[in-house]
Amino acid sequence: MSKGGRNGGRDKCRLHVVTWNVATAEPPEDVTALLQLDVQPPTDLYVIGLQEVNAAPVRFLSDMLVEDSWSHVFMDTLAPRGFVKVTSIRMQGLLLLLFAKQIHLPYIQKIQATYTRTGIFGYWGNKGGVSVRFSFYGHMVCFLNCHLAAHMNYALQRVDELEYILEAQDFDLTDTPHIRDHKVVFCFGDLNFRISDHGLHFIRSSINSGRLNLLWSKDQLTTMKAKEPFLQEFEEGQLNFKPTYKFDRNSENYDTSGKKRKPAWTDRILWRIKPKSPPPEEEEQEEQEEQEETASTSADQGPDEYPLLVTQDKYTSLMSYGVSDHKPVVASFSLEVGDN
Repeated sequence: MSKGGRNGGRDKCRLHVVTWNVATAEPPEDVTALLQLDVQPPTDLYVIGLQEVNAAPVRFLSDMLVEDSWSHVFMDTLAPRGFVKVTSIRMQGLLLLLFAKQIHLPYIQKIQATYTRTGIFGYWGNKGGVSVRFSFYGHMVCFLNCHLAAHMNYALQRVDELEYILEAQDFDLTDTPHIRDHKVVFCFGDLNFRISDHGLHFIRSSINSGRLNLLWSKDQLTTMKAKEPFLQEFEEGQLNFKPTYKFDRNSENYDTSGKKRKPAWTDRILWRIKPKSPPPEEEEQEEQEEQEETASTSADQGPDEYPLLVTQDKYTSLMSYGVSDHKPVVASFSLEVGDN
């Protein structure tokens, strides 16, 4: 982000988010495509969320003493390009990394990281969420990397787990004690939502013919969003990429094992802008105005009312990476930062 990139008095910052269930694999040698390093304009912040990093007890303890192999490959790739690892947090298989260009470091403050376990009665931490929050040019942002319950029939449990994580994780700041108190929240990970009702043949034929839209209405996250108010606060780009689970390793073929698991968009990137809360005395007046006014668009709100604007520029998966049975999902965002 530079002054040369100002737009109407606002600075535009480029954010690149990665989520990938790596299924205990070692990292590939080249993560250039994953980080989309040659994109223009260049990226300012990288946030990388991994699930199922090798978490065997002996391996996990060794990783506590030295950086794990995944952190190494990202640092070795980004450091020569002027990025610094700001912070990281790991909870067994969950790993969250934050990298920023050096120029932004003075404006990244109040950094805190925490975690919440949900798997195996909350003890071992094979499922749950890890988060990093910080002030970015005076705006409070939070990044949450989750791994939720697996299997087709656990959609309600996944919703309950996500809501629990959002409510249970807390920070020792009075203005933003909880995740949803932040101005912007990015929530991503192996959320494990599946495609209901459709059979294996229909799903695969829809994918092969490029008619992904036939599957959207049966995506569990989409259907649960219609029922759960807290999910409706989160936005997501369109699912114009193939389901990212489950693949034969080192291939672009969906599961050919005896189990033949149905493909699903398990790996997702969502974001949430904090709703504006009017003072209590204004609520009654606003209700009357809403009845009289026609619906307004977000553009009507103007830059002064929402001094941190979020625009998603890309949302896709990368099929070429085959070390895991999941494909990585990436999203790039423009953050327009104005005076807070």
